Amino acid sequence: MSLGLRRLWMGLTKSGAATSPNAEDPRLRGRTYAIPFDVVWAAALAVADGGLPRWRLVEADDHEGVIRAESDAGLGAPSDIVITITLDANAQTRVDARAAYRGTRGDMGACTRRIARFFAALDRDLARGELVPR
Repeated sequence: MSLGLRRLWMGLTKSGAATSPNAEDPRLRGRTYAIPFDVVWAAALAVADGGLPRWRLVEADDHEGVIRAESDAGLGAPSDIVITITLDANAQTRVDARAAYRGTRGDMGACTRRIARFFAALDRDLARGELVPR
């Protein structure tokens, strides 16, 4: 099955998405940054808390490295998003995410797109280098 057909099938049947280092879809590979945890945390928190349209911060715990948010596209049920930020074995900052659609049918790829938009915004903000840890 081609990647396009596989994505269509997944959109019709899956109601969530999560990053993985070896994900077939490159949008779902998460990130490892050679940037201090506090800087990445501040940037991720800013993106999840109003940095993206229709995203709302639910909870953030920097000691656990977990940010919980929800996103509502206005077309149905919202998605619950969990972003985890940790240090890997090389003391680099690792960011992963998972999103779960609250609807009863497949999400048509919405969760994957939400994760992709989060990482695009995070990459952009970190590349600017203007963020200061809170």
